[in-house]
Amino acid sequence: MAPAADAVLAIDVGGTKLAAASIDANGLLLSQARVMTPRTLDAEGLFEAVVQLARRVLAQSTRPATAIGVGCGGPMRYPDGVVSPLNIPAWRDFPLRERLALSFGVPCAVDNDAKALVLGERWQGAGRRARNLLGMVISTGVGAGVVLDGRLLHGATGNAGHFGHLVVWPGGPRCGCGARGCIEGIASGSGLVRRLAAARVEGAPTDLPPGASAAEIASAARAGDPLARDLYRTAGEAVGRGLASAAALLDLEQVVIGGSIGLYAWDLLGPPLETELRASARLDFTRDLAVARAELGEAAGLFGAARLAFDAA
Repeated sequence: MAPAADAVLAIDVGGTKLAAASIDANGLLLSQARVMTPRTLDAEGLFEAVVQLARRVLAQSTRPATAIGVGCGGPMRYPDGVVSPLNIPAWRDFPLRERLALSFGVPCAVDNDAKALVLGERWQGAGRRARNLLGMVISTGVGAGVVLDGRLLHGATGNAGHFGHLVVWPGGPRCGCGARGCIEGIASGSGLVRRLAAARVEGAPTDLPPGASAAEIASAARAGDPLARDLYRTAGEAVGRGLASAAALLDLEQVVIGGSIGLYAWDLLGPPLETELRASARLDFTRDLAVARAELGEAAGLFGAARLAFDAA
C-alpha cells in the first residue's frame, strides 16, 4: 500500500463565507466545513471564528496538517499576510499569517482569494491545461488571479489581479473603493444591491422589496422582473468588457469564473458577458478566449489555498 500523502489545512476567507478543508498532496479532500462570515464581530472575534472552524476541520481529518494556506479577500501586504479586505471591515492591517502560524505551530501562507482560485482550478479544475489563465471570483466583491507562462503573477506588492477595479463604465455607480464604474461596483453582490437601491430611489418599477439580496435579485430576474433583469444584464456586460481588455493586455487562453454570483447566477450573467466579450474583443489573438465556470465550484479557493500551503511547507 502506498504511504499516505502529506495533508495541509486550507482556509478561504470571504465577505460572505468562511470555509476550511484538509487536503492532501494528491488533491484528496479529507474533511471540510463552512460557515457564514460573521458581520458583527471585531477583529479578534472574527479571527477566533476562523480558528474554531479550522480546528473542527482538523479534528475530522485523518491526517495532521503540515502547513496552512489561506485565500483571503484583498488588498493585503504580500507575503507578510497582513490583510485589509474591502468587504470585511473588521480586519484592517490584521496580521493573519503570523497569527495563524502561532496558533497552529506550522508554516502559513496567505494570498488573495482570487489568486487561490486560479491556482486551484489550474491544479484540479477547468484550467488544468492552460498556461495563460485568468481565474475570477464574482461574489461579495470581484477579484482575479492571473497565471502567465505557467507562473502566478504577484506584482510589486502582491496585489496583481484586482480585476474588479478596472473601470468599464465611466461615471457609473460608485464602488466600495471610491471610484466610479468599477466592475466590482457593477457586478458584485454588494454592487448589485447598491444599484438596486439607487434604482428604487430613481423610481424604477420593480416588485423587489427594499434591501433584496443578490440572490433575490437573481430570482426576480428569472421571474421576469425588468429591473432585476437589467441589473444582471449590465453586470454581465461589465465583466465581458473587462475580460476583453484583460485579454488584449495579457494574451490569455482561458478564463475560469467562480464565486457565488459567477456559479449560481451564470444563466443571467453568462449570456450578456459572452455577447459583450465577443463584441469588444476585436484583436485576432483575443477572439478565441475560452470562458468557463469553475469546475471545482465553491471548493476552488480551498484547493488553491492548499497549493499555497504545500509551497509554504
